[in-house]
Amino acid sequence: MKKQKFNLDPPKFLVLGFAGVILIGAILLTTPIATENGKGLSFINALFTATSATCVTGLVVVDTGDTFTVFGELVILFLIQVGGLGFMTFATFLFLLLGKRISLKDRLLLKEAVNHLSIAGVVRLVKRILIFTAVIEILGGIILSIRFSFEMSVGKAIYYGFFHAISNFNNAGFDLMGGFQSLTSYVNDPTVVLTICGLITLGGLGFLVMNDLYEYRVSRRLTLHSKVVIYATLMLTIGAAIFIFLFEYGNVKTLEPLSFQGKILGSLFQSVTARTAGANTLPIGDLTHSALLLIIMLMFIGAGSGSTAGGIKITTLAVLVAAVWTQIRGKEDVVLFRRKIALETILKALTVTVIGLFIVVIVTMILSITDRGHNFIMYLFEAVSAFGTVGLSMGLTPDLSPLGKILIVLTMFAGRLGPLTIALAITMRRRKDSFHYPEGKILIG
Repeated sequence: MKKQKFNLDPPKFLVLGFAGVILIGAILLTTPIATENGKGLSFINALFTATSATCVTGLVVVDTGDTFTVFGELVILFLIQVGGLGFMTFATFLFLLLGKRISLKDRLLLKEAVNHLSIAGVVRLVKRILIFTAVIEILGGIILSIRFSFEMSVGKAIYYGFFHAISNFNNAGFDLMGGFQSLTSYVNDPTVVLTICGLITLGGLGFLVMNDLYEYRVSRRLTLHSKVVIYATLMLTIGAAIFIFLFEYGNVKTLEPLSFQGKILGSLFQSVTARTAGANTLPIGDLTHSALLLIIMLMFIGAGSGSTAGGIKITTLAVLVAAVWTQIRGKEDVVLFRRKIALETILKALTVTVIGLFIVVIVTMILSITDRGHNFIMYLFEAVSAFGTVGLSMGLTPDLSPLGKILIVLTMFAGRLGPLTIALAITMRRRKDSFHYPEGKILIG
């Protein structure tokens, strides 16, 4: 009898691969050399931290700068880099270094990992991804190192500069400042704020868009995907910054004490970080409810597909808005930039959004049971932050119960891989129906 060959389709392979990286990271963080007290983290805290780093989220149950040794911090940084690039992209990098051939199966996995449309040119794209990543992180690291050198030793400034450059380009939001303060002491510093905003934005655009922008010098045109991501990113960033400025202008705990420049920088930073990263320059717990609600919506949306960010993705929102606008106008075709959007794409956008909403509602509900004693908005904020792999928190994360931590771990994992990828990984492949049921009519609205 012939043995059945064990084979995993790309979605299942990606899910198991990410889970494996997280487990290895968690084990390393439990070792005595990983923490300053020489005892290592408990497994649940190590698992939470490793998941947050690999899923480039930034939620922390212990302060990174105060708790970990350089070894522990480097483990976290490695997990952030692998999680941001995707472990298949990272594995391909190692294969290329060793001169190994990339097989057809590997190309199929890469296509899924980087959200590419086909296997054609996927290896060339991965090479460019690695170059883009190296160039951007090095430039960001140099700028931040020079800035930090004015207030700390050169060696420490370089370490801090590159740690925060890598963390924020990969949209992780981990920091070394200590005391759970993130970057609040730099709210009025244009060098730090604008550099990190630039890193977060580039990471949030996605590698496909960066590659498209790179090729624009020759092709003189952008793909529909790139146009949607770039325009929507600009609109959300500028629009959200204006609203945060208005909502927080008179708040004595956030913008009110700052100079006009500080108010602008503080509003801009929160607008940028809310859709992708977990760093903050304003105390999140002190924001007004209107600003918190806006940030919750931004976190749920996320950034570009194929980027280091989570959420339903900005392209999903654009497709849904276009579909609604089409219905309002009484038109038949959903159009973006004079291009008709396929029905399959619209249904996929709807599926991702509904699954995302379902996850957020269930997680919020369970958190309100497992971690009683907090305001409802804190549960909702935590759930959306974990799903969107953003990492912002109103202060609930360090106080989570063991069950709450496990729940957030699962939510971060689902948010990073994407609801649709996980759904495909645990269900059968789509099959064409052999027959069709008669059409029925349902009243809507």
